[in-house]
Amino acid sequence: MFASKLTADRRRWLALVVVCLAQGMNVLDSTIVNVALPKIQHDLHFSQASLAWVIDAYLISFGSFLLMAGRLGDLIGRKRVFLAGIALFTFSSAVCGLANDQAVLIAARFVQGLGGAVSSSVIVAIIVTEFRRPAERATAMSAFTFVAVGGGSIGLLAGGAITQSIDWHWIFFINVPIGIIALLLGSVLLDRDKGIGIGKGVDVLGSVLITVALMLIVYAIVKATDYGWASAHTLGFGGAGVALIGVFLALESWLRNPIMPLRILRVRTLIGSSVIRGLLASGMFAAFFIGALYLEHVLGYSALQTGLAFLPMTLTVGTLSLGITRRLVGRFGARRMVPPGLVTMIAGLLLLSQQGAHSAYFPGLFFAFVLMGLGAGTSFMPLLTIAMSEVPTGDAGLASGIVNVSMQIGAAIGLAALASLATERTRALTTGGHSATSALIGGYHLAFIVGAACIAVGALIAPVVLRSQQQQPSAEDDGSDALEAAARDGEPEPQAALAAQ
Repeated sequence: MFASKLTADRRRWLALVVVCLAQGMNVLDSTIVNVALPKIQHDLHFSQASLAWVIDAYLISFGSFLLMAGRLGDLIGRKRVFLAGIALFTFSSAVCGLANDQAVLIAARFVQGLGGAVSSSVIVAIIVTEFRRPAERATAMSAFTFVAVGGGSIGLLAGGAITQSIDWHWIFFINVPIGIIALLLGSVLLDRDKGIGIGKGVDVLGSVLITVALMLIVYAIVKATDYGWASAHTLGFGGAGVALIGVFLALESWLRNPIMPLRILRVRTLIGSSVIRGLLASGMFAAFFIGALYLEHVLGYSALQTGLAFLPMTLTVGTLSLGITRRLVGRFGARRMVPPGLVTMIAGLLLLSQQGAHSAYFPGLFFAFVLMGLGAGTSFMPLLTIAMSEVPTGDAGLASGIVNVSMQIGAAIGLAALASLATERTRALTTGGHSATSALIGGYHLAFIVGAACIAVGALIAPVVLRSQQQQPSAEDDGSDALEAAARDGEPEPQAALAAQ
């Protein structure tokens, strides 16, 4: 009744608020828990090793189910999958908040990651299919980018405030009213899509293979800091995951109704953008956590102060999301926006690598976070737009899953690798006679530099891997693809696939 009284245009924008609300919960949860880990360890008597599973259980399940959930959205309807994910995430959040036992909390965190994966996997697809005009889609993508990038620092701030003023249980309970609101509004505002249908049966074996493969790979990555990158544990689980992906690809090429049609891998803009987003996540999100460690362990910031320190980055991304990035993309094209954004992020990380044991917050740290916000705000949205620009509507959910998997795997690899490098560098400096503080700084500096190098690789390959297959390069080519040209002209994108549903 409520939805019928709304105009189609107003309903779409309200639906965007709903999916961003859900994405905000997922991103918030990725950092809000980190702040509360010491209190959780004390209250539930975790050992240091077992405490890691409070984070790892969520990361492993979240990264493992994205592809399968995204494709299910294409098959049975994205609204149905999205609402199921929200319900699962909300219920498991309540269980996490009520947990007074280690096993219950870890199990609930695993289910929470599953719910987050199921809802997140189709969000980009929902935005793409709801907003087909380039200018509107750019605005919607900007809002999504702000939530996806800014939610991490907001999580640190909220986690510190809630843990210090109330109790760690409430970092989970806060998701419950948000989840209920998103569930109720989503059921009313989101268009019910039937999906392309199950056809001659669901690819159960393929779904199991890709989920288990990703689970093994993510598990190997997140535990690499404990066992070592060259250990039998890491190589064994990682190798098994890669082998299962090989089996999965062979199966998908043979089946008539695969869970992942291999034609999706031939969409150059999707795969190229996903690779760059993975490199970006390796540098940015890992440095995000390394930066928090630097602020707390070297400069002595409290959890609340650490959250506040990252606010310039969040506010910068938020300001750009109000329409600045959309207008820049409309004028210069998405592909032209990516390299400057990546270079700006590199500058921010290199500035962080110059901070010492007694650095003042202003100007060094302040401008480092502002630069990272500028880079994120001007590169994430164009990369997301490019990724989905040539994807057929029937495969939008799967493409959304691929986009999310690239970010998740990239962030997991970056966090594990940079943490390992920082630890090894700190250990070597300590052995060489450096003070504890100096050794910590040396390790963190190395992590920032390597993170900048990861993003630099993305900047170098961007001109090649982001070239549109629909664009025929010529001597007069201005470097913008069909989507960006349409965005400048204010016309619908010349893409039958996206207009076909």
